[in-house]
Amino acid sequence: MGDTEATRVLVVVGAGTMGQGIAQVGLLAGFETRLVDLSLDALEAASDAIARRIDRTSGPDTAVAIARLSVSTDLALACRDAYAVIETVIESMPIKVDVLRVACESAPVDALLGSNTSALSITEMAEGIGTPSRLVGLHFFNPVPKMQLVEVVRGTRTSAEAIAAAQTLARELGKEPVVLADSPGFVASRINALIGNEAFCMLEAGVASAKDIDTALKLGLNHPMGPFELGDLVGWDVRLKVLEYLHANLGEKYRPCSMMIDYVAEGRLGRKVGRGVYDYPA
Repeated sequence: MGDTEATRVLVVVGAGTMGQGIAQVGLLAGFETRLVDLSLDALEAASDAIARRIDRTSGPDTAVAIARLSVSTDLALACRDAYAVIETVIESMPIKVDVLRVACESAPVDALLGSNTSALSITEMAEGIGTPSRLVGLHFFNPVPKMQLVEVVRGTRTSAEAIAAAQTLARELGKEPVVLADSPGFVASRINALIGNEAFCMLEAGVASAKDIDTALKLGLNHPMGPFELGDLVGWDVRLKVLEYLHANLGEKYRPCSMMIDYVAEGRLGRKVGRGVYDYPA
């Protein structure tokens, strides 16, 4: 990775919830941050949301931080002098590979390439970009500004230099990195998928209400959020995709609960649409 201030450009691909969160911590950490998306409307909405959230921090340098944000629909151009590129697009292997291939071809040879996937194989993704040694999993957690963990995932051909650079970047962004081997669901997503799925199975079986299941895990296991509160925050469509991937790769214990499948089919995805397990009035 480059080591001069002029090269400290963080490119975040995808203007959704995770992209906005990573861009926000990048700005506050002093990076010139470029947010890239195909949709100008999405970029405008994301820029406004990031600016509002940073402004609420009321720090002395908030205006300076906000001024470091720029947006683009041209990924290749945005990556031309990047210090690091992190993709946060949807959990689709072909789409992620397409994005990372462009980044690999366009960014400086010493720029870090990271994928924010929550479950997909970094090894498989890396083989599609041309230089597999450069790609690292950089799995942030929602909400990014508050959550301290970043899972740094090592593919089978990821270089030691890329892993070290990823750890450095995570710390520069104010996060605590843990280095993991490439495995379906990594650590946190794999365990969380089981918890959320079992919570739905218990709800479907009438063991307890959603509220009481959430309360039981918060008070009994000291979880800051219950499984339904967390799933509503993350999005049940995202959770379902993770479970489907784990089921395909790790077996029957990860089979998604039919009630979760029904919720997603009905559009009850969580906070982002105003209704999940709980309702969220506008």
